[in-house]
Amino acid sequence: MSSPYRNHLSPPMFPLAWASEWGEDGYGLWQTLIFNNVRQVFRWIEPGTFLMGSPETETGRYNYEYRQRVDFESGFWLADTAVTQALWLQVHPGDNPSRHQEHRDFPVHRVSWDNAQAFIAQLNEAIPGFQGRLPSEAEWEYACRSGSDTPFNFGETIDSQQANFNGDYPYANAPKCEFRGKPVPVKSLPANAWGLYEMHGNVWEWCQDAWRENFSVGSSVSTPLSWESATERIARGGPWDADATFARSAYRYHFDKSQRSEFFGFRLLVDG
Repeated sequence: MSSPYRNHLSPPMFPLAWASEWGEDGYGLWQTLIFNNVRQVFRWIEPGTFLMGSPETETGRYNYEYRQRVDFESGFWLADTAVTQALWLQVHPGDNPSRHQEHRDFPVHRVSWDNAQAFIAQLNEAIPGFQGRLPSEAEWEYACRSGSDTPFNFGETIDSQQANFNGDYPYANAPKCEFRGKPVPVKSLPANAWGLYEMHGNVWEWCQDAWRENFSVGSSVSTPLSWESATERIARGGPWDADATFARSAYRYHFDKSQRSEFFGFRLLVDG
């Protein structure tokens, strides 16, 4: 690793063997996977601590958004976007499950948790040294918040210029805004403070974890809770057709891991 990047928050190796391009910008360190001419940028998410869940005073809060401190002793690389249809088709040529196919940079959707796992396994096999996975929900929320402690990483509320959701149902007392009625291509809307796009809205993003309604304070939630027999998995971020409330950083819900609809996509993580 080059000395200008090296400190206690740095990745232990940079760049990784699979990276074709890499560097540092205003958001931090990045490296790019290029697979059959399709690019996927990964952002370095530094180790740190955050408060997962929502305070009891947060508008729209659900009682399973438990507030607790989570410590990340190691950082990780998170894709700056959801997996696109372009990348999906490099692994599954001619087999695009998505309903909305007008743009190759739409997030792939109508994929189940099981479909996402199969895709990741095939991608890992195809690229020497690449070991992707789904994020845990704690990793997802930590990255989504990007240092914020408000309902959204943009602040106390959002509008359609910041996220793709059902603008007929805005958050709290915010005014109504545009309802697009479909996904938008990735990187259409502003990135959060860590360079991650569309963490709020657009598609639900599957997480690795099995659903647990309650986890005790101090329990290890920084790594995925996953067991083969569990049928319900967690999704985060909210989709394009839902109220803004479901796009909050803390909102968590569960779906059968075989469920496929036009609202489900996913994003990749690589351990640091």
